[in-house]
Amino acid sequence: MTRPTPKILVPLAAGFEEIEAVTVIDVLRRADLEVTVAGLGELTVRGAQGVCVQADALLGDLDLSEFGAVCLPGGMDGTLAMMEDERLLGLIRDLHGRGSLVAAICAAPMVLVRAGIESGQRLTSHPGVRERLGAAEVCDQPRVVRSGALITSQGPGTSMEFALALVEEICGASKAEELATAMVVAVPPAAH
Repeated sequence: MTRPTPKILVPLAAGFEEIEAVTVIDVLRRADLEVTVAGLGELTVRGAQGVCVQADALLGDLDLSEFGAVCLPGGMDGTLAMMEDERLLGLIRDLHGRGSLVAAICAAPMVLVRAGIESGQRLTSHPGVRERLGAAEVCDQPRVVRSGALITSQGPGTSMEFALALVEEICGASKAEELATAMVVAVPPAAH
């Protein structure tokens, strides 16, 4: 039985980590996946390093029930804003409850804790926020951790591995390998 390919939401709030967001958006779109970049409050969102990214839509203008996956980029200010957004927290709870893909990198696994879905899950994050992962089983290795349909990673330097792990989860290993080869990426295998 083949699952339908999900629409993927990548929310952005001011202070997001640019490398993490742009790498994920780029790689998922290279895999021909439907990705919607949503600004939490503005269409032009300034990242942690001052790079502005134009969102496709405002989160409040979207029907969140249309999304089958969500990927949260890190960056502390962006993460803190996502932790306070009840629309996003509700979507995360709903997707996790259905066994759909929920992914977070760097500081963003803290949003999973705020959503209350971390208990009993294997998670990783940026080393600076690991003590904030609640009741999760916190892992310092590997760099990308899968716990069912929950995928987490550690930071800007793991963004490509993380993005390819998402492609593998949605499209299969052969598509992830094809993209890695085309982009000249050497990626260690993600843990299951």
